[in-house]
Amino acid sequence: MPSALPEGEPVPDDGSLPAAALAEVGRRPFGVYLHVPFCRVRCGYCDFNTYTAEELGPGVSRATFADQAVAEVRRARQVLGEVDLPVETVFVGGGTPTLLEPEALGAVLAAVDEEFGLAPGAEVTTEANPDSVDLGRLERLRAAGFTRVSFGMQSSVRHVLAVLDRTHDPERVPGVVAAARAAGFEQVSLDLIYGTPGESAGDWAASLDAALSCEPDHVSAYSLIVEDGTALARRVRRGELPMPDEDDLADKYVQADEALTAAGLGWYEVSNWARDDAARCRHNLGYWAGSDWWGVGPGAHSHVGGVRWWNVKHPVAYADRVNGGRSPAQAREVLDAETRRLERVLLEVRVREGLPLDAVPAPETVGGLVADGLLEDPAAHGGDRLVLTRRGRLLADGVVRTLLG
Repeated sequence: MPSALPEGEPVPDDGSLPAAALAEVGRRPFGVYLHVPFCRVRCGYCDFNTYTAEELGPGVSRATFADQAVAEVRRARQVLGEVDLPVETVFVGGGTPTLLEPEALGAVLAAVDEEFGLAPGAEVTTEANPDSVDLGRLERLRAAGFTRVSFGMQSSVRHVLAVLDRTHDPERVPGVVAAARAAGFEQVSLDLIYGTPGESAGDWAASLDAALSCEPDHVSAYSLIVEDGTALARRVRRGELPMPDEDDLADKYVQADEALTAAGLGWYEVSNWARDDAARCRHNLGYWAGSDWWGVGPGAHSHVGGVRWWNVKHPVAYADRVNGGRSPAQAREVLDAETRRLERVLLEVRVREGLPLDAVPAPETVGGLVADGLLEDPAAHGGDRLVLTRRGRLLADGVVRTLLG
């Protein structure tokens, strides 16, 4: 598949972690990510680790995937030891997780609860395509313990969806959002993509209006990235489609921020808006705050105590390792103190609460960034927090480079 994993260093067959990493277990919030790699069709822009039925090959099926994921959850408990480690968040992504039966996803969630315990009020999210669920399936997911659902809407405009190779009917979105409410989900999120070749400002406004008419608790809006190795990249290379224009992407980000803010959704991360604090995606906030999480499934990434590792990509290789009693981890990297500090700047500056001033390697650069309109005046945040302006959000990578000196 198009996405590639870094090389890293070998991981022991039992997946054991260095003593220094284990010493940090329990110091930070802990989450679990489950990657379900199955899709009915491959979207042209997607470089995620996903597979259609024709690409899977022998030895792998949706029917046995949950058992393999449960086995990895049990290995995670063995590796992390007996320290009390309640799971604050679970996020099921893909792929299209809801191609699996709700009870299969529920079995993995039950294993997480059995091995670690779900913290009181744990956030449990699944992604879903609008055409992969109905009221009955959503009710079964809710009964299995899921509290939050994120629908891959992407656009409400048919010709935009066609360029993205999205196959769902955009008119289904209001219905599945209503069904999720009826099923008792506590939070409903919609994912949008802007900047697709051929998408006008009017098209994007129509998608924003359609999303907001559903009254979601949360909206994610991401600019289209043309990833190497995808069908979309090949079409751009052949001249069939233009590369997304940076100025157009910036204009559409501002358009989204204005529309979402006016509708009562406030930004809390560069690409994410929520109705209130309770509607923020706590699992993703854990990533941005440098928390610990265990990634289950083919190609899933994990981070515990300054060690980052990633599983083998293909579901066949994953199944072989898990069924053979071995860790599915392919490789890992142990982050040194400097790398951890730099990654903290990179991630925490993206959130609404901002970055502590004392975490910045080059504090002398702050004044210039404020003068340039990229950071809010720290005095507005107690004098010790660096918060991006809207313009700073558009140029966040450059702000990070400057802060790092």
